[in-house]
Amino acid sequence: MLNSQTAKDVIDYALIRGADFAELFVDKQTFETFAMKSSQIDDVSSGINFGIGVRLIYGTKVLYGYTNSTKKEDLIDIVKSLSAKDMRDPINTMTSFDYMKYDDRHAVSNGLLNNVDLDKKIPFLLEIDKHTRAVSDKIQQVTAGVSQYLQEVEIYNSEGLQTSDTRNHIRLRAGTIAKDGSIQDSGSYSPGAMMGWDYINAMDPKTISEEIAREAITKLTAEACPAGNMPVVIDNGFGGVIFHEACGHLLETTSVAKKASVFHDKLGEMIASSVVSAVDDGTLENYWGSINIDDEGMPAEKTQLIKDGKLTSFMVDRLGSMKTGYERTGSGRRESYKYAPTSRMRNTYIEAGDSKIEDMIGSVENGLYCKKMGGGSVSPGTGEFNFAAQECYLIENGKVSTAVKGATLIGSGPKSLKEISMVGDNLDFAAGVCGSVSGGVLVTVGQPAIKVDNILVGGGK
Repeated sequence: MLNSQTAKDVIDYALIRGADFAELFVDKQTFETFAMKSSQIDDVSSGINFGIGVRLIYGTKVLYGYTNSTKKEDLIDIVKSLSAKDMRDPINTMTSFDYMKYDDRHAVSNGLLNNVDLDKKIPFLLEIDKHTRAVSDKIQQVTAGVSQYLQEVEIYNSEGLQTSDTRNHIRLRAGTIAKDGSIQDSGSYSPGAMMGWDYINAMDPKTISEEIAREAITKLTAEACPAGNMPVVIDNGFGGVIFHEACGHLLETTSVAKKASVFHDKLGEMIASSVVSAVDDGTLENYWGSINIDDEGMPAEKTQLIKDGKLTSFMVDRLGSMKTGYERTGSGRRESYKYAPTSRMRNTYIEAGDSKIEDMIGSVENGLYCKKMGGGSVSPGTGEFNFAAQECYLIENGKVSTAVKGATLIGSGPKSLKEISMVGDNLDFAAGVCGSVSGGVLVTVGQPAIKVDNILVGGGK
């Protein structure tokens, strides 16, 4: 996409102007999206976004700009503008590029480079519509859509790195609304993977339909959730969003380097219950948040964040490493060429334990079972959170009983980690998009079921 000689000339120029480090991130993103609403195809769109990000580092100061042009003079103009106030005598010199090709861990068939015709994809969405409406006459609306992405990147830097990567992603979003009199509620399902159309094609539309309809109809009759401190069992999969938001961000050097994280000085200390181990892993085959290389050109790796309750590592990008002294972990990520990279999560999850969810529920006399979590808000510095639960049930005398709605989990990540007394053996994952200073990146959250002995539940009564 970018001539390597052009890249070398631009980086040479940045070093002549005294930059300690210079990098070019060449980014081409192709997308296709189609969606269904009211039993017919509602939207079809596709397009290409292309640009080049230019990053200069002087000491630990980052200067960043971007352009849609591949012309050398335009890239040099960006370097000239960025370095105008920081220009100094050159310290570093450029070495020749050494092209590095890394193994592709994530084999893909039917990605956008060898795309399946749209008329062969659309029937899948129509099947979801048909089967969902057949579940109950309470179903009022069904929506579904598929988004498919192809990102092609090239990375050049002043240390002589030249590398490239191709990334395919696909995501299904299906939802329904059920209504009974004046009451209505919803059900949803939105898996994603680092794959092509074969990922969706392997799914059963009827199973998806039955699940989103079941959720919506169950919530129609849910009672108001009682409020107060109580034990809570949070099920697997998207339940991991709480760890991601309330704890994961506190382990990124984005916050650690600024001492804006309560964990910045806790490496090697117990920060969680001894039953808790947690990982951020970019290598999981074909997972939504996986990468071959990060957006600084470093190979992905598995990073053990917490082991048996002890903090063992942070997620570290280049700048974070320079500021903290910790080794990089292949965690430098960005949404596109419009953003400078910083430390971000990939596939972040609590590892499986050995407890059965039935035993967790059986150990609770009166509490709450959160089958499915929703979104919420978090204070970045402290990890204090407020998360809505999408599907919840009371636990009474060790058994799941009445469906309830309006439940909100309120607490702090650091405190809640120490309140986890049981970790299940049913590890599962869910796809998401995480927003931070380097834009929205694709991430996986995950966990087995966990039992939190005491957490504040906000409710409707």
